[in-house]
Amino acid sequence: MTDIADRTAFITGGANGIGLGIARSLAQAGARLALVDLDAAALARAEMELCAITDVFTAVLDVRDRDGYARVADEAEAKLGPVSILINNAGVSGGTRASRLTYELWDWGIGINLGGVINGVQTFLPRIIERGGGGHIVNTASGAGLVPPVREGSTLYTTAKYAVVGMSEALGLELESQGIGVTVLCPGPVATGIIERALASRAAISEPISAEQLSKTEAMKTYLANGMSPDAVGDMVREAIYKNRLYVHTHREVIGRIEARTKALLDAMPREA
Repeated sequence: MTDIADRTAFITGGANGIGLGIARSLAQAGARLALVDLDAAALARAEMELCAITDVFTAVLDVRDRDGYARVADEAEAKLGPVSILINNAGVSGGTRASRLTYELWDWGIGINLGGVINGVQTFLPRIIERGGGGHIVNTASGAGLVPPVREGSTLYTTAKYAVVGMSEALGLELESQGIGVTVLCPGPVATGIIERALASRAAISEPISAEQLSKTEAMKTYLANGMSPDAVGDMVREAIYKNRLYVHTHREVIGRIEARTKALLDAMPREA
């Protein structure tokens, strides 16, 4: 079990969506909050809301920027004290069909969805270990980190999210003896603005969206808008930190495909000699 009260939590993508939902829940549990995001206006709104509950530090940060990450980490700890709860939540959705992917799109999607998690762990884990006292790391993956979505255009996203799940599982095994818990969040549909923010982020590196892609994007936005609230997900994450749970699933919709994948893996095993 990891106590949350009087600890400092560092949350990437903390001004919007799931990150903000986690921030609200941890603040109610007594944590101090360091929130980073690319959206300066959203950071200002989050700070105004949450500073009435707890101490808050905010900074604009691209999680791919390792030097910037280290600098902001130092600033956050100087203001709030040592970070011992790390929430690697920043991410982007989307991509395109595999035949249309480019190196720029790969670098964008992998850099944020996987590289951002790596940079968070590499920045803070040595500090947490050196200080002792335990802590907790939460990595936001996706249901797509367990089974690929049944739609075109998911290869880039799925690649990164599978890696986040595997990384989290390995970290959980390695860090357990040091009193550091690990949770991987695998959400289904959650009512966030991730689609709009992802499109804005990739606009400079990809061709204009086609009519076909636009139609699929609008359908996905509607699908997510009817999903779970970010605050409900935040409470699930808080509970997982308290109880040191490795996995958090927000929905059961992928259970059939997980069962089918597991059966296929087991069926492919060689027979015993």
